[in-house]
Amino acid sequence: MGDVKIQQAGLAVRPAILDLFCCAGGAAKGYHDAGFDVVGVDIRPQPNYPYEFHQADALEFPLDGFAAIHASPPCQANVKGLRAVNAALGRTDQHVDLIPATRERLIAAGVPYVIENVEGAALRNPVRLCGSSFALPLRRHRLFEVNFSVMVPPCNHSWQTQRRYWTSWRPNGERRLSTVVQVYGNAGDSSEWAAAMEIGWMTRDELREAIPPAYTRFLGDYLMLAVEAVAA
Repeated sequence: MGDVKIQQAGLAVRPAILDLFCCAGGAAKGYHDAGFDVVGVDIRPQPNYPYEFHQADALEFPLDGFAAIHASPPCQANVKGLRAVNAALGRTDQHVDLIPATRERLIAAGVPYVIENVEGAALRNPVRLCGSSFALPLRRHRLFEVNFSVMVPPCNHSWQTQRRYWTSWRPNGERRLSTVVQVYGNAGDSSEWAAAMEIGWMTRDELREAIPPAYTRFLGDYLMLAVEAVAA
């Protein structure tokens, strides 16, 4: 941790944000564009992570020295229907919900924080963001628990009307088109994923787990105000 220094907003430096459970850095890019220096932590190697990275347990990595913290605990325990699918396929569901333990650590850190997860996750008074609000050809609803104020843009699905994105094969073999790019599993043509997400550095598998940087670029502006208020 010697190379991570406390950053104070309002000075001629970029405040530092810790990106826990960072994966390949979709959230990180948004925060970086909002003015933060980003340090990522993940238990798995992340060779494509675009900023400073530490391979470590996110529930044990020191939290001191950061102006803000973002955390994206694994979502598998909260994905709607996943347990039923696993049961039908004879798989053992071993996913643990790490949100409570993560929240406890972030509250104790005493800095502005964000916890991101999927719909269905047990987040406290979360805000929901949608790709349609940021002119992205996807929806990809995600929830964000924050301890600062945010004016949430509503979903704007009304402009997503043109069926142009291949989504899946029908039982009799014809293609089906969707009004949005669906970034998950084998749901569609993955060649559309990077452009739709505005992410150009990830593999297909990494894109499946990512959030669009536009989401955290938006949240980052409010987070910066919260950091500045703490510094003041």
